[in-house]
Amino acid sequence: MSQSPIKVSSTEDILSMSGLEYMQEMLAGNVSPPPISGVMNYRIVEVSEGNVAFRGTPLHDHRNPWGAVHGGWYGTILDTCMGCAVMTMLPKGSAYTTLEYKVNITRSIPLGMEVEARGTSQHAGRSTGISRGEIRGVEDGKLYATASTTCLVMTPSKS
Repeated sequence: MSQSPIKVSSTEDILSMSGLEYMQEMLAGNVSPPPISGVMNYRIVEVSEGNVAFRGTPLHDHRNPWGAVHGGWYGTILDTCMGCAVMTMLPKGSAYTTLEYKVNITRSIPLGMEVEARGTSQHAGRSTGISRGEIRGVEDGKLYATASTTCLVMTPSKS
């Protein structure tokens, strides 16, 4: 009998764990993934300190008007893996949000092809975190996109 994922309903729930603990709980299925992952068809597959990987497959619903995978799909999975990589570096009581990110698409991902988006934290300080990411084909290993991000690190005050 499998147990249902915990629905994180409050900031307090998230802040009660370190970022690494939270991401490990998500990987284990004890914490629900971000809702956008279902819409965009990707899932978490790996977590370690400073590193997070998601796998996903762009589908028909993720096409731009020309029929190719929409740039927003690349951006969403990269923003997720890079931000989560920063999160793994944060202590209990801290959170993050994306300040900015940049995506460079090197080739078009074929619809229906599984890819892996990997984020690696380069810095996580008191006020900012920096991470880089890339998308590679699971079967072909080809590079489909690279990215970088700066995140705002927040330590909410208790009121």
